[in-house]
Formats: sequence, C-alpha cells, structure tokens
Amino acid sequence: MRLGVLDIGSNTVHLLLVDAHPGARPVPYASHKRPLQLVSYLDSEGRISDEGQRELVDFIQQARAFATDHRAEDFLAFCTSAIREAGNGEEVLHRVEADAGVVLQELSGDQEAAMTFQAVRRWYGWSTGSILNLDIGGGSFEMAMGHDELPEVARSVPLGAGRLTREWLPGDPPAPRDVKNLRRYIRQTLKESAGSFTSLGRPHLVAGTSKTFRSLARIAGAAPSGAGPFVRRTLRLEDLSLWAKRLEAMSSKDRANLDGVSELRARQVLAGALVAEAAFEVFSVSEMDICPWALREGLILRRFDTLMFEADEPMPSVGVGHVHLGAR
Repeated sequence: MRLGVLDIGSNTVHLLLVDAHPGARPVPYASHKRPLQLVSYLDSEGRISDEGQRELVDFIQQARAFATDHRAEDFLAFCTSAIREAGNGEEVLHRVEADAGVVLQELSGDQEAAMTFQAVRRWYGWSTGSILNLDIGGGSFEMAMGHDELPEVARSVPLGAGRLTREWLPGDPPAPRDVKNLRRYIRQTLKESAGSFTSLGRPHLVAGTSKTFRSLARIAGAAPSGAGPFVRRTLRLEDLSLWAKRLEAMSSKDRANLDGVSELRARQVLAGALVAEAAFEVFSVSEMDICPWALREGLILRRFDTLMFEADEPMPSVGVGHVHLGAR
C-alpha cells in the first residue's frame, strides 16, 4: 500500500509517500516539499495573512495532485504549532478543506510528543528499556519518556527554535545580553516541566529527533545524511556547549556555511542549540542518540496499526485527518 503523509510544519510543508503494509517497515517512495515559514505571514494580531493562506492552499493542492499521480491509496494530513497557535487557525483549516479538499488534523503539543515517542520506540525496540525523547520544532519543544509503546509522560513547551529567534534574538549576530536573557528564560521554562519526569527515574536511552538535533549533531561531527539512516549519530553535551558559543558569535550567513545547516534554518540554529544545551543540563544528560524517525513516521506507523487491527476509527486522542484520493 502507498500512503501519503502531508506535514504542515513551521518551516516547511512536506509530503512523503511511503510503501508499506501492516507489520512492515515503511519505505520512502517519493517526497515533495517546499520551504514555507507560515510565521512570516503572521500579522500584528498573530493571524495568517491571506497571502500566506494562498501559499499554503497552493502547495496542498500540488501535494494532493502529486500523491494522486504517484498512485497513493491513502492520504494523511496534519499540522502542528504553526496553525495551532495562529489567531485564525480554524479559519485556515476550513479554507484548506474548502479549496483543496483536504482535512488537516490539528495535533496538540502532547500528541506530537506521544506520536514521536512511538516512532522512536519502534526504531530502537523493546530491548532499549526506558527512553527519553526530545524534539525541537519551529514553534515548540516536545519531551516524552516511558517504558512502553507510548510514553508515560509527554509534555510540550513553547521553546521552538523559530519562535525563540523571533521573540528573543533580533540581532544577526545577536547581542550577548539577548542571548543571556534567552538562556535564562529557556532554563526557567524547562525546569517547570522537567519535574513531571522525576518519578520515572533515569532513562536507559536519550534520543533526539527533529531537523534541529540532526543539524547540531552534524555540526559536531556526526555522519552526513548521505551515509544512510543506519549509521549511529550522537550528540554530546561537551560538543554542544562548544558549538553553542561559536554559533552565538556567528552571523546567519556564516552559519549557513556549516555542514548540516541550511540557509532557511541558519538564523534559528543558535536558539535550537540553546534549548538543546539547557535540556541536557536539566535532565542531567551527557549524550544522546539521533533517531532518524520522528512525528511523521509515528503517524504512519499508527495508521498501519489501525489497518492491521481493522479499526474504523483512530485510537483515542491521537487522530489525523485523511482523505481518499481521486477526482473531486
């Protein structure tokens, strides 16, 4: 079966087609994406402008056509903080459905954390023991930990790399005082949420998901993406702290020349490094593994689990919108 998964994120809009069947590993077949920072289309009231909505609808129409042309049999579509937190998020969802024929499911931060954790658990298996997973998005930061398929604790806080860059780091490079204030804010915010994880003890494995963690690991010397998903990639606190200092002194233009950092994300990689560093320290972590699977794969796996058990409805609290492709 070929499944299309449409991810409306803070920095990009991405359609991934995968081939799989219940119980099988999903194999990527084709990909179609576009850089689209919806937050750059926010007005003074935090509403996505008409231009931003047109750009979004245009891509979703292209994505649906792409999926149809490549014989996708099912189509999941979801969005995260970029639309969830917009002042006119509901309006945008209705417009996408009316103009593109696609129902976007709005995931909560806790649902993001839980679905990403499920993907990480499947990647590493049961023998890993308890897992703490950390994920830095554009608008939020997710944390999840547990011993089972789904986490015992899942939390989301507004510490996305894009959000923090916009709100705290206006300079390029940023002013040292702004960086200092941001460090303080990140630590305070994380400490308020980290207490929820104390009763779970120390994890057997700490995993990092998201483009930000992959970029930070690459900067610190991890293997490039071209080496494939099965190469172990790690990120150590010692290297992370060193690079956080270096990134602070660099302009976004200089950061874009680093391995693993795209021009699109160059400005926000410093904020991501500061969040990662603070999370390492708050959770007393010295090293993490970078997991190649994340939220998108979690939703794919859940969809095939649903098919395997012949359930007509998604499992409680974590649904995703879908549409059967064909002529409209």
